[in-house]
Amino acid sequence: MADIFDVIADGTRRDILRLLLDRSTAGEHGTSVSHIVHELGASQPTVSKHLKVLRDAHLVSVREEGQHRYYSLSAEPLDEVDDWLVPFLDGATAEPVAAQPSLPDSAAHAAEVVGRAAASAKHALESALKRLPGR
Repeated sequence: MADIFDVIADGTRRDILRLLLDRSTAGEHGTSVSHIVHELGASQPTVSKHLKVLRDAHLVSVREEGQHRYYSLSAEPLDEVDDWLVPFLDGATAEPVAAQPSLPDSAAHAAEVVGRAAASAKHALESALKRLPGR
């Protein structure tokens, strides 16, 4: 399997992930390849090539219905990226990381879940605001 950072380094794959995230946030349960092709303005072979890379990295799942395939975001592999970035973000705080009090594992997990939910809600709100007329 390719390194997750190599997978998300490609702009087209990031565009596909963003599209799937936006559609998932809007309540869609899968996005067809033809819809992805239309939205990105890319060729079907190009989109299919990138979807294969994303599937191999477990960043998307696919549901087949007859001749059609519907893709959905599977964000769990991005936890590796998140884990890699967090120390850099913690280092940007005024207080050294070592001096910060540590939380019990259950509290740290709860804080992580709440933080992810807040980030997801912020993204959903920003996406909704962008779709409003006059914006």
